[in-house]
Amino acid sequence: MSQVLTGTPLIGRIAVVTGASSGIGEATAERLAQLGAKVALLGRRTDRITTTADRINAAGGTAIAVTTDVTDRTALQAAADRITTELGPVDLVFANAGVQLISEIVDLKVDDWDTQIDLNIKGVMNTIQAFVGPLVQAAADDKPADLITTSSIAATRVLEKFQVYSGTKAYISQLTRLLRTELGRKNVRVATIEPGMVDTELPDHVTDPDASKLMADLIDQIDVLQSEDVAETVAFLTAVPKHVNLTEITILPTAQAI
Repeated sequence: MSQVLTGTPLIGRIAVVTGASSGIGEATAERLAQLGAKVALLGRRTDRITTTADRINAAGGTAIAVTTDVTDRTALQAAADRITTELGPVDLVFANAGVQLISEIVDLKVDDWDTQIDLNIKGVMNTIQAFVGPLVQAAADDKPADLITTSSIAATRVLEKFQVYSGTKAYISQLTRLLRTELGRKNVRVATIEPGMVDTELPDHVTDPDASKLMADLIDQIDVLQSEDVAETVAFLTAVPKHVNLTEITILPTAQAI
């Protein structure tokens, strides 16, 4: 595990992590809790988020599992209300839920297009709608307030067959930059992380043979990132003094050339 932070610098923070069922979201929820935050794990797989929340609580942290589909705006708002009731006012949001489905444009896999747009873009917008008010209020109360999104190096790289996925991640990167112009002056920190190859279940959703081989070769040939590496980066973004906003972090395996 890649850890550089010590102690409990996030004590008193109330954190929300979407996409907490596995991978980066799961690892980040655990790390934020280890550093002192109370954490709400949001995801669609009740068994997975419940197991992680139980593990956090057993280790002395505080976590709740909230089964939620971030593409459902009404359900997400209900989740936000529950989190406020059970944990308190939210001041840290990691909008991490996403999916990667790769194909040639001529394959016309329109259902895959819609799935990526609904989750990677609309899911993030729904998350912002549900939590931007509490974040602004936390900052107004002179507390740290963080909105962090998960983008990808695909937002800027030209990768064949990644056109829809890359488009959704480019949206997230640009959205995050623009949100700073509004929320930064309200003392809400806004940041995005753009990871390279991470050994998570995300590539498991890829059925295109060329894209699958690209990812499998990277995992086989180089020391790729682990979810814990990204989690530590997210934690660091939130642990620095509240007047410091690390806005756009690209995280690559040292040996990844693409």
